[in-house]
Amino acid sequence: MKERKIKLNSQDVEEFVKIASKCDFDIDVFYNRVVIDAKSILGVLGLDFNKTLTVKYTGENPVFEKMLHKFAIAS
Repeated sequence: MKERKIKLNSQDVEEFVKIASKCDFDIDVFYNRVVIDAKSILGVLGLDFNKTLTVKYTGENPVFEKMLHKFAIAS
């Protein structure tokens, strides 16, 4: 399982969900104890965008990886 720390704002959600939805593997977004399906626009919109989000996924998709890099925070 791969894991990346990202920051989104409300304008980024549509792009994030659109690209995640094209992946043929599960993608979860973690915030505190809440787990959201990254392919759910309503779920992702309900997150606190002031906080760092953790994305966990098992597959590989170059477009998704590039997007994660765009939203990644320095670790």
